[in-house]
Amino acid sequence: MIVMEEQKTEGAVKEEAATEAPASKDAKTKLKRKSTARKPAKKEGNVVRVKSRRKSAVARASIKSGSGVIRVNSSLISVVHPEELRRLMLEPISVSDSTRSLAKTADITVSVTGGGLTARAEAVRGAIAKALAGFSNNDIIRKEYLRYDRSMIIDDPRRVEPKKFDGPKARARTQTSYR
Repeated sequence: MIVMEEQKTEGAVKEEAATEAPASKDAKTKLKRKSTARKPAKKEGNVVRVKSRRKSAVARASIKSGSGVIRVNSSLISVVHPEELRRLMLEPISVSDSTRSLAKTADITVSVTGGGLTARAEAVRGAIAKALAGFSNNDIIRKEYLRYDRSMIIDDPRRVEPKKFDGPKARARTQTSYR
């Protein structure tokens, strides 16, 4: 029986090698990372819709041609308080002259839910930046945002770790006392 296995013909050896090669190629393709290509903004006619997240806050923005009005949760952005958070939300517009001129020719509507005040403001900031980058037909504005601050275009993936048993928080434990 051992002798018969050693006497395989060359054709059988070639067939085995041919069947093994695609299997190993499939294994290599499965090990590859996901594509890092960015998701394009959804364009419906002349309206662009984007979404941005920060912690548990989610902001959805739509942008269309208009007169430069920016609304957050159906109210003008000029009524948002405190002032620091309003400036944070408007930061994507003041990055360069091209973003200012583009924002003056477009109406932006943002709806934001979840999270705290700062997380909401940062989610709105990201949504406005993504909307302006998607509304312009070139990649220059996107590259300007990436050069200025990467977190405007790319969402922060960090989330709060869930609480575990036997402690008040995810990692904290009660202090041990030996007396």
